[in-house]
Amino acid sequence: MRGVLVKEYTEFENLTLEDCPRPELKPRHVRIKTQAAGVSFATSLVVAGKYQRKPPLPFVPGTEAAGYVTELAEGVTRFKVGDRVTAVVDWGGQAEECTAHETNAFKLPDSMAFHKAICFTNSYSTSYAALVWPHLLRVGPGQTVLIHGAAGGIGVAAIEISKIKGATVIATVGSEEKRAIATAHGADHVINYREGSFREQVLNLTDGIGANIIYDPVGGDVFAESLRCIAPEGRIMPVGFAGGTIQQIPANILLVKNITVCGLNLGYYMGWSPRDMRDEYDQQMQDGMAELFSWFEQGLLKPRVSHTFALEQFQEAMSTVLARKALGRVALVMDEEARKLGV
Repeated sequence: MRGVLVKEYTEFENLTLEDCPRPELKPRHVRIKTQAAGVSFATSLVVAGKYQRKPPLPFVPGTEAAGYVTELAEGVTRFKVGDRVTAVVDWGGQAEECTAHETNAFKLPDSMAFHKAICFTNSYSTSYAALVWPHLLRVGPGQTVLIHGAAGGIGVAAIEISKIKGATVIATVGSEEKRAIATAHGADHVINYREGSFREQVLNLTDGIGANIIYDPVGGDVFAESLRCIAPEGRIMPVGFAGGTIQQIPANILLVKNITVCGLNLGYYMGWSPRDMRDEYDQQMQDGMAELFSWFEQGLLKPRVSHTFALEQFQEAMSTVLARKALGRVALVMDEEARKLGV
């Protein structure tokens, strides 16, 4: 099979598309004929050996895939050959075949295209867990949510979920084009942070109180400024650091405002921790994805894939992500899905 192959930790532009061994089908795993795979900033960190989880060399990158189940290992009970699924894979998504543990795979609604499905195993599931699970941000009616990076995959998902839960959404973006996207997905107010400080605008929009919930995938100065416009007893979550600087949290501000800082590593619930916890959290993950799929079928979620590339164009796909040109998610598409989209 063809796939992107990492022989040593390196920069993404040094990788090539090669003939790779088929992945081993371990117990309770399904083999998937890949139709779409996600491309993300985190993928570039994994390839460079800078991510907290390092696959053994050599490996095929990519942790999000969607396609057809073609083979079942011993112990699989919830799938059959031919099922359309999206899956979180340990690695291996950016190839013509991959394998996934059955607890990390989810049957797709018939109406969902494969390239849209890759939005759910990362962007939507992360934002759902962050905003809905009771021990984290707990978004609800009457609350104001400030969402940074709002035109990206996670940001769009967070806007839509927050609106479903009855919150008022303030979104920040870096261009007028991105403002239009955030507005189209339901944001009540959109701030272009390139035009000046967002702190004053957030305070003005909230009668000087500040945002009850802040969702930050950007980091750096954005996080620091967020702490200056959060409401007393507010909750804030650093969910990434796409801006390049890891968030720093001054304890004095937490104490003065009674702020809660929430952390979320969704991989913990997918088996990506020293102790494999995927079975313990299986039902929780399945229930969350089922609700997301239900919202999709009701027309409440509109997953946004701004760019699709053929597998052979994997370097161009990653360049689009790293240059922050993506207005939503970026997907590699293969086989049937590539033909449908004319890629």
